[in-house]
Order: sequence, then C-alpha cells, then structure tokens
Amino acid sequence: MAWIQREFRLPPFRRGFHLITDAVTGQLPELQEFSVGLLHVFVKHTSASLTVNENADPTVRMDFESHFNATVPENAPYYRHTLEGPDDMPAHLKASLLGHSVQLPVRRGRLCLGTWQGIYLCEHRDAASGRYLVLTLWGE
Repeated sequence: MAWIQREFRLPPFRRGFHLITDAVTGQLPELQEFSVGLLHVFVKHTSASLTVNENADPTVRMDFESHFNATVPENAPYYRHTLEGPDDMPAHLKASLLGHSVQLPVRRGRLCLGTWQGIYLCEHRDAASGRYLVLTLWGE
C-alpha cells in the first residue's frame, strides 16, 4: 500500500464553478502507477468548496452558480458576519452546504469518474487570491 500527499495552489478563479480535474491529476503523475486506490481532495479554505458533477456542458456550472446565489443571497438582514464584504457570509454558508472535500476511486491509473463527471472548485468569493488543495492518494 502506498501513500502520496501533495499540496498545491490553484490560480485565482472568478466567482463560480470551475472544472479542476486536469489541474488535480496534473499534480499526481504517480496516479498512473496505481491499479486501485482512493484520492481525497481537500480545499483549505472556508469560503470555497468542492463537488463532482457535469464536465461537458458549461451551462450546468452557470446554473449551479445561479441556484446557489438565489438560495444563499447576499446582504440578508440577519447576517452578523459582514465586515469582509457582502459575499463573505454567503460564501461560508455555500461552502458548508457543498463541503470541503471529495473522495474519488482510482482504477488502472486513472480517476474512476463517470463519462460526464469532473471535479469542481466552487469559488464563492468575488475576489479570491487562489486556493490551496491537499491531495492524498493511497492504494496499490
């Protein structure tokens, strides 16, 4: 059984949902040596999240952003955490709803994703400066 852990920084992304599957796998050239295993991906921030969903049609990512903005609006009168701007408290809520990690199976040197699945970075802030991810790969 082998373990590999790597931390890297994604470049800044605009607010929205972004495919990062290639960026993640690009950090793990050793992935192709694993016949079976798991990859855990963790974002080290409280105002961004990760999820797995549609990797082909960009309108899916646009609809995710629209839905979450309607579900968790800015400037709600009951927010108390407002010093960092109107997008900050909603970003924390969205991140908690979606979660800070995904775990993916590995098979024959590749992520075992469905045909239309990809890893999303869900950027919930208007002006984030880049996000740190921790990748933990284990298997054989």
